[in-house]
Amino acid sequence: MNDETLELLHLLSIEKLTARDLHALLDRFGSAWKAISAPQHETGSHVGPEIAREIASFTATDALHRKSRKLEQAGVRVMPYYSPEYPPWLARIDSFPPVIFIRGIIRPADEAAIAVIGTRGATVYGKEIARNFAAAFARAGVTVISGMARGVDTAAHLGALENNGRTIAVLGTGIDICYPPENARLMTDIGNAGAVVSEFNPGTPPYAHNFPRRNRIVSGLAKAVVAIEAREKSGVMNTVKWALDQNKDVFAVPGNIYSKTSYGTNRLIKDGAIPVTSPEEVLDYLGMTHTKLERTTRELLSDKNEKNIWEALSHEPIYLDALAERLNQPTSVILSILLSLEIKGYVKQLPGMAFVRSFE
Repeated sequence: MNDETLELLHLLSIEKLTARDLHALLDRFGSAWKAISAPQHETGSHVGPEIAREIASFTATDALHRKSRKLEQAGVRVMPYYSPEYPPWLARIDSFPPVIFIRGIIRPADEAAIAVIGTRGATVYGKEIARNFAAAFARAGVTVISGMARGVDTAAHLGALENNGRTIAVLGTGIDICYPPENARLMTDIGNAGAVVSEFNPGTPPYAHNFPRRNRIVSGLAKAVVAIEAREKSGVMNTVKWALDQNKDVFAVPGNIYSKTSYGTNRLIKDGAIPVTSPEEVLDYLGMTHTKLERTTRELLSDKNEKNIWEALSHEPIYLDALAERLNQPTSVILSILLSLEIKGYVKQLPGMAFVRSFE
């Protein structure tokens, strides 16, 4: 565990210390240890004298050590937002969690992620769609985000795992509690093939009010959200609201107009969500069709100059002069490298000395 684990666990155990106040403290003092060590009148100016006394009362008790060891044995890390491992794209949303618990690993490539969400009481049809969409995303190299609930969430995680993809589950409980309990094996598999994430203290039960908070992290970790079956008033609609507030694209799969499990998704489409009937439509719209190939190409390009030029390209044509200007290099040097990349099949030349990425 990192050196601050005990201090963070102490701060998180203070019931009256809200996430907003904890964030303000960590922002002001720079770390949990510095906040605990600060004079009480300084912390008190942010959180009041009563909470300031509780903060200053920190001692490395046996109970804290036991909790820390239990987390370590379970492979869980306690991660403040200023940790280099905290996903930076999550820290860009409003009200991001100041501290998260993670089992597994969130990688930089996971920023290319799509959240697949839907009702717990999904139909066979809805679960099949979720599984198929997640499978296609996984095969494209796109990480699948969901909430590990029954129904659509479970199907989405399974679809990713069955196709050797990465998937991240965001919990509405403490990270040491599996809810629903029948997903214990699934939770282990997700931790091994991606990550399990919670902002709640270990031991936190599945209180109803936890899940709306959880939903902002589901959408916050994703580039876009795909809604598959939802009742008109449901957690899916709450996640969509968070996604829209975060300027994320929202897709919805149309459903049977007579089915209550489709009322929500059909309403989303009427309200402006993008209707989709295949995962390929989502990938095309987001420009993620070649995510896996792009990642593989980056790994294969060992020459730094080749990699820099390839990363400056996209699926939109760019002229040689504009590329040379962007990279601040002579056109002759750029052209030589582009021709080398073209021979290798990574670049395609278009009329007028324009170039695009190629995956043919």
